[in-house]
Amino acid sequence: METQNMPREQLGVCAEGNLHSVYLMFNANDGIEAQLRPCLANVAQYIYELTDQYTDSAFNGFVAIGANYWDTLFSDQRPNNLRPFPAMQEGNRDAPAIEYDLFIHIRCDRYDILHLVANEINQMFEGLVELIEEERGFRFMDSRDLTGFVDGTENPKGRNRQEVALVGEEDVSFKGGSYIHVQKFAHNLSKWNRLPQKKQEDIIGRTKQDDIEYASEDKPLTSHIKRVNLKDDQGNSMEILRQSMPFGSLKEQGLIFISTCRTPTNFEEMLRSMVHGDGHGNHDHLMQFTKAVAGSSFFAPSLDFLANYARD
Repeated sequence: METQNMPREQLGVCAEGNLHSVYLMFNANDGIEAQLRPCLANVAQYIYELTDQYTDSAFNGFVAIGANYWDTLFSDQRPNNLRPFPAMQEGNRDAPAIEYDLFIHIRCDRYDILHLVANEINQMFEGLVELIEEERGFRFMDSRDLTGFVDGTENPKGRNRQEVALVGEEDVSFKGGSYIHVQKFAHNLSKWNRLPQKKQEDIIGRTKQDDIEYASEDKPLTSHIKRVNLKDDQGNSMEILRQSMPFGSLKEQGLIFISTCRTPTNFEEMLRSMVHGDGHGNHDHLMQFTKAVAGSSFFAPSLDFLANYARD
């Protein structure tokens, strides 16, 4: 990706993995946009500065604005491809949409720092927004999902993370920003854990212990990997950068799935392939063991874009 004149991105969009996370979903009060714009800029700058203060524990984060709220907050310009979450349903496979106005994503290798910062951010927003949802994620074993399989193996590496996740010259006003999709998946682990390991591996498309992807000819058409490893009309891989983490208690546990990408199309096509399949009845069999209970669409603009509203 071109780096000259690249606005400062929010560092959490492309950050490497962490041990802990806090996800905050807010809805804004009516008529407070003039106060909320500079407040958002201050929160984003605060998160940015804390990455230096808490370098040793790899603190990072970002602020994102909901697709349905964007025009209320920034009526003069809008990211070219920002659109609501693509709710889908087919048979017993459901990907519902629950939209929020704001998403604050913070991660760190120290839980106490996250707790402190989440409280600070909540206070900075006081009187402007209402906290609707809060989830806390954690690294499970060696970056595995609670199903026991390594998560994010297909993620782009190194500088390619920026290439995949950040808007470039195709939308100059929003260079350095990212389209964010968030889903909350609740796993049926008791059902999953009753499966023989080979059956689990066939459903995922890779080995459980060693994380080795099946050869292409051995991969079932209903395997998760087969359904999400897609190519566009030109034969290019449709990549996303996954920032997902497990969450939960004994009552409910699963995955907070987070996609960051320079276009929403890649995530939308993956979800369509999982839920609706390939047109020949081959959908993602992993969805027999996990249920999407929420889905939201956001845009995380660059720090420089937000800074324009610091003194609204």
